[in-house]
Amino acid sequence: MMEGLMSARINLVQTYVRRNHYHSVPSISLRPANKLYRRPFGMMKHLNLFNSVAASVQPLEVSTLESFDNTVPSREVLELWQNADAVCFDVDSTVCLDEGIDELAEFCGAGTIVAEWTARAMSGSVPFEEALAARLSLFNPSLSQVQNFLETRPPRISPGIDELVEKLKAKNTNVYLISGGFRQMINPVASILGIPPKNIFANQLLFGSSGEFLGFDVNEPTSRSGGKATAVQQIRRACGYKGLVMIGDGATDLEARKPGGADLFICYAGVQLRETVAAKSDWLVFNFKDLINYLD
Repeated sequence: MMEGLMSARINLVQTYVRRNHYHSVPSISLRPANKLYRRPFGMMKHLNLFNSVAASVQPLEVSTLESFDNTVPSREVLELWQNADAVCFDVDSTVCLDEGIDELAEFCGAGTIVAEWTARAMSGSVPFEEALAARLSLFNPSLSQVQNFLETRPPRISPGIDELVEKLKAKNTNVYLISGGFRQMINPVASILGIPPKNIFANQLLFGSSGEFLGFDVNEPTSRSGGKATAVQQIRRACGYKGLVMIGDGATDLEARKPGGADLFICYAGVQLRETVAAKSDWLVFNFKDLINYLD
């Protein structure tokens, strides 16, 4: 169900009158991607790295991979991973194969220009809140468009994420979704993975009584730069976790690794390899199977 649409402060994209209205989005079934792009490689220095890349979604050049020295975890990194009390996942291009706002924009006829803004936001070259407002203003999605999008284009789940989440829960590790995307599109993903709504930190699209787009809730920490770090810090303070890991692909995920936040940042590059982010990560992986295999 869509959560309440009222908020004390709203980032405006167009003029509106504040009202109390609640809208629902029909639940949908999610399907894991079963067609992956695999590119054959020659002999590689590390067999594990070869297997990981072969199972990733995007094709990569050998020369690109060899420039990273963090594809094999250190003993300290493994200890943090295996003993984490909580793991926080980014959603777009991590848990899911797509960037949700790009897919919604394409559905509404503004895919190319919005995708360009998304690339800038993920690289950290523009403040996230600026990029979010700019992208939404390019197509102003209505409630009916969002509903139709969810009905006709269910999210595609990254290979292995369901198994990884199950393994973490079996170890009594708490799992969170922290996203600059929208709750309307993330709630069904969380439901399929068995992640409770209280463990979702994401943005909220706001609509008027006629379903017109009003803006987004700026009170959500993930609506601005540094928001994921703030969310992780809030989680840690509230729950007192001793070890917390952040997994994602973008600059906003990397920001979560700071004092009082995540102890460890794992860059998942199975969908998108953002080289600057990957180089600064504690561990670079291309396949969730690696994380599963190293849990025990």
